[in-house]
Amino acid sequence: MGAATQQQSTVGGVARLRGRSLLVLLICCCSIFIVGLDTSALNVALPSIQRDLHASIQGAQWTIDAYTLVLASFLILSASTADRIGRRRVFQVGLAIFGTGSLLCGLAPSLGWLIAFRVLQAVGGSMLNPVALSIISNTFTEPRARARAIGVWGGVVGVSIAAGPVLGGLLVQAFSWRAIFFINVPIAAAALVLAGRYIRESMAAGRRRFDPLGQVLLITGVGSLTFGIIEAPMRGWGSTEIMSCFAIAVGALVGLVWWEFHHRDPLIDLRFFRSPPFSGAAAIALLAFTAQGGFLLLNTLYLQDALDFSPLEAGLAILPMAALMAVVGPISGRVVGRYGPRPSLTMGGLSVLLAGLITVIPHDDPPYSRLFVVYSLIGFGLGWINAAITNTAVSGMPNRQAGVAAGITSTMRQLGQTLGVAIIGSIIAAYVTEVAQTPAFMSAYHVSWAVIGAIGLANLVIGLVTTSHRAQRSALRNADRMGAAARD
Repeated sequence: MGAATQQQSTVGGVARLRGRSLLVLLICCCSIFIVGLDTSALNVALPSIQRDLHASIQGAQWTIDAYTLVLASFLILSASTADRIGRRRVFQVGLAIFGTGSLLCGLAPSLGWLIAFRVLQAVGGSMLNPVALSIISNTFTEPRARARAIGVWGGVVGVSIAAGPVLGGLLVQAFSWRAIFFINVPIAAAALVLAGRYIRESMAAGRRRFDPLGQVLLITGVGSLTFGIIEAPMRGWGSTEIMSCFAIAVGALVGLVWWEFHHRDPLIDLRFFRSPPFSGAAAIALLAFTAQGGFLLLNTLYLQDALDFSPLEAGLAILPMAALMAVVGPISGRVVGRYGPRPSLTMGGLSVLLAGLITVIPHDDPPYSRLFVVYSLIGFGLGWINAAITNTAVSGMPNRQAGVAAGITSTMRQLGQTLGVAIIGSIIAAYVTEVAQTPAFMSAYHVSWAVIGAIGLANLVIGLVTTSHRAQRSALRNADRMGAAARD
């Protein structure tokens, strides 16, 4: 009788553990949902923001890039801070700041204030994405369960992108673009309360020191590069200001690499990049989200300003892309858990490449069936890639630096989105000053899609090279060296 009672108690404990784990996954998914929703919904609202706040194309770009730029710059600092002082604590602070920033964005009286409040919102957002991944990685310790959980998490990225254009278009038409920010507030508040109740505090075993110089160099390099790309069409690619921006960016990033190699507790542990799968995941994250950021900007402007779609119609048109990201993400997580990242990265790269090839083939004004196929291919490809990136990044890394490892790839994602908006926006601005159904804009449209297709090809090649058996063996040796160094 005693044994039976003990067995029932054990089963009940396992059930409660699984229930808590699922709640933790749900809370983490809520955080990435509002971060992804905010970006995708705002893309649909850009034409409305331009008209309401009398902004140029470059000004509208900064409402997105100010957010993604700050997010990319602070993700690694937030992740390492969470590993140091507590992941739940940093996660909750991030939710509070993100919710406050969202409220202020909705109340912004001008473009300048909107950009400033987007910066505040991004500081909070930087505490959510990598920290949530670290929480998931420490909650689901069994490799297959972790792969599935991260697959679900990656699928929520697709759900947020799917909901963003539709919900954003609906809110813009029914109320205004400001409602896109107000909707974040109750979600952030609910996640904040639930996190305090269900997420257990965790932190790295070893405490690493802050690296302020590394942080300054990272922000300087990324910020200068992005500013130069966005402002180049207006100021001139050969102008003193733009060349100075690029020179500062190169100098800061070279200085960052040198400093991180010589600093005892670096902001970015460059030993991670000795693992070919991790380096490949970081590069693919950068490229894939460059394609995604550029795609959303390009097709939002194309659908609303060239084809005269309403915001809601534009959101519905982009829905196949986002819906397939949501559906394929969890499937990719299962495939990665069973077969490794190679099949997912191959499928993803091929799909994005094919979308670019279909679009750049000479044709008249594309029929809606062509748009449906291309948007579906983009979503299908990015859905396969996203879960593979995340799993590759955290697998084989020491648990004590799980947040930093996740933070590096999250930084690459956000930096990719920033560069995507900057690059595609610059291509458009180089051809036209006002988006409309004109030969000049269509030339920019096809050049932009050629860039997206080239990114798909690069992802395919990098994925195949960095997931070979030789690369996997190199990753295992690197993990052993890092583990031995940590014990010493």
